[in-house]
Amino acid sequence: MLNIGDFASHGRVSVRMLRHYDAIGLLRPARVDPVSGYRSYEASQLARLNRVIALKELGFTLQQVRAVLDEEVDAAELRGMLRLRRAQLAEAIAADEQRLARVEARLRTIESEGTMSEHDVVVKSVPSVRVAQLSGVARSYEPEDITPVIGPLFAELCRRLAGAGVEATGPSVARYEDAPEGDGSVLVLAAVPVGASVRPGGHDFEVLDLPPIERAATIVHRGAMDGVLGTVQELARFIEENGYRSAGYARELYLECPQDQAQWVTELQEPVVRR
Repeated sequence: MLNIGDFASHGRVSVRMLRHYDAIGLLRPARVDPVSGYRSYEASQLARLNRVIALKELGFTLQQVRAVLDEEVDAAELRGMLRLRRAQLAEAIAADEQRLARVEARLRTIESEGTMSEHDVVVKSVPSVRVAQLSGVARSYEPEDITPVIGPLFAELCRRLAGAGVEATGPSVARYEDAPEGDGSVLVLAAVPVGASVRPGGHDFEVLDLPPIERAATIVHRGAMDGVLGTVQELARFIEENGYRSAGYARELYLECPQDQAQWVTELQEPVVRR
């Protein structure tokens, strides 16, 4: 028989952990002294302890470990548990590889430019949202062509919403698509989130549900949109250097729009997928 200290030493675990295993019924001592309460273990119990440690290192919970050791799961269930764990580990490895790629991209930027960019790109999901929308056409994607169109569109949309008694429920959204004419012009879409009770039809504005974006590369632009080109280029560089490609038209989410456009805060959202 081995006392708890010696058993813990042989098993390379703490005494505290052995007491916890005893408390949850995972590994009971062979004998407990009725007077002193001291626990003693048989050497053969090291085999069970080793299995506990091995299964824990695979990432199983103690509840799952106990089910496996007590043969509460059959071979098919165990295969399923292992396949699930394999998928979880593969996902974690992929996430770590993405982080490593972002670290390397930052290092390259610092080494080539001597400083780190002030812009941080975050990849996240964007939920669906119901919006009221007006559209117009601009000659190109250049800011000097977009600005004279998007501003009046939002002003007119807000006027129509007020006339219909509809209130905005969040920040405005701008989107741009290639115009169907195919002449290089741009379809400019100005949208404002509205409540679910606002139904399509019967308005002098369009009501639709913008679809969710499963994965969007997002960056915050500070200042007037006439100066957005540098931020757009920073976003494009992140997408290229981190193994993504664009998967659709970008959106602009106007988070803060005070009178002074130099104080504007806008989030650019570009749908992306892995290359």
